[in-house]
Amino acid sequence: MNPDNNTPLKGDILIVDDDLPSLNTLSSMLTTEGYEVRGVPNGQMALTVVENEPPELILLDVRMPEMDGYQVCRQLKEKEKYRDIPVLFLSALSEAADKVKGFEAGAVEYLSIPFMISFPNYDNLIPGKLMRAIVFLS
Repeated sequence: MNPDNNTPLKGDILIVDDDLPSLNTLSSMLTTEGYEVRGVPNGQMALTVVENEPPELILLDVRMPEMDGYQVCRQLKEKEKYRDIPVLFLSALSEAADKVKGFEAGAVEYLSIPFMISFPNYDNLIPGKLMRAIVFLS
């Protein structure tokens, strides 16, 4: 339940971004839209959060120190119990090779910042309530 207005939350999203202003802005936007949002500033913390309480969707930055987003995604997808959690990369990297690397790591989408993308239908990959969050980002 959303503590502000007693309405059910739309979904549980984990945001992983070492840029705290970006993390806070995206978190605030999605929280305002009714999503439960947890944010962490690095890949190792993301893996710990997922292990303790898996989210329904992960928004993952590519460029992070120590462990980049590709590494985080690959580690998640190696574990059967986390394979079905949709991972979307958010990055200023917009070259085709970067996007291919993201999909090869296991992402369902790669969004270049600023968000300038139209979404195909991912109903079979992403629960409908979380698909609305993705459309909201675009």
